[in-house]
Amino acid sequence: MTLFVRNALINLKIPNIRFLSKLSFDGIFPPIITPFDKHEDVYTEKLLHNLRIWDEKPFLGYTVLGSNGEFKYLSPEEKCKLVQTVKDYNRTKTVIAGAGQESTKLTKSLVLKLADSGADAALVYNPCFYRGSMNHTAYMRHFTEIADSSPIPIILYNVPANTQLDIPTSTILELAQHSNIIGLKDSSGNVVRIGEVVYKTKDVDFQVLAGSAGFMLATYSVGAVGTIAALANVMGDEVCLLHNLIREGNTSEALTLQQKLIAPNSAVTATFGVGGLKYAADGVGLYGGLPRSPTQPLSNDDRVKLKSIFKEVGFDI
Repeated sequence: MTLFVRNALINLKIPNIRFLSKLSFDGIFPPIITPFDKHEDVYTEKLLHNLRIWDEKPFLGYTVLGSNGEFKYLSPEEKCKLVQTVKDYNRTKTVIAGAGQESTKLTKSLVLKLADSGADAALVYNPCFYRGSMNHTAYMRHFTEIADSSPIPIILYNVPANTQLDIPTSTILELAQHSNIIGLKDSSGNVVRIGEVVYKTKDVDFQVLAGSAGFMLATYSVGAVGTIAALANVMGDEVCLLHNLIREGNTSEALTLQQKLIAPNSAVTATFGVGGLKYAADGVGLYGGLPRSPTQPLSNDDRVKLKSIFKEVGFDI
């Protein structure tokens, strides 16, 4: 479906009609790292280097401007250029773009710009800075206005480790009825809640993605269809294999692989963060480089620890 047709459908404001060319999220979408040069400017040449490597993996697409892409440190212009570069590199890949901002107005504006830059869907987290005012009513208005004005589908992004707020289940279920809100990325690891959302949205064709490689098997078992996971940056083959094993019903092999991925996944997320992920990327032939300030690179001691964690599961970095 063309951008023009999507805009026309939105402007008609017809309720409960899903886009005809609905995106599939049945696959792996690495939230790609953003490379910077020594001046902390976006290093486009190294992004293209990374894309050449990632494109050899069986990824369904890419998530640009995710938490692991340091999106909070990027200007709107940098965000648009990154999305355009990734989309232009391989237009057959689905590009999900992180578009969350703290205000509704700014989010709406950014979504439009990212859509014009080539994004196929926008990933929008729940505002959290004024957390005392964030409730069901505020979130309903926020996400509904964004979805109403967006020429591309919206994916809700629940990431309480960063926002310190869960999007209420009741809010997700109500938002799932909107024709232009087609999915949820949930990084909470709350499998019970994920299962409830999947079950109660089964009639509206709403897709749920796991937000971590550490709990893929559990979330797929209750109905998640795909994954956006930091670990896929550096262990793309393994994360894609896990997806396929689960999809094929090979539970025994899937369980073994899932258990192996838990420690390295935690290492490049909760334990060592973006600095750890970028160091691991350097170790597998990608360009990770340094995070943008004020985030710091790993210390020498932490580098040794990170390498040891990967080595314990038979993966060298």
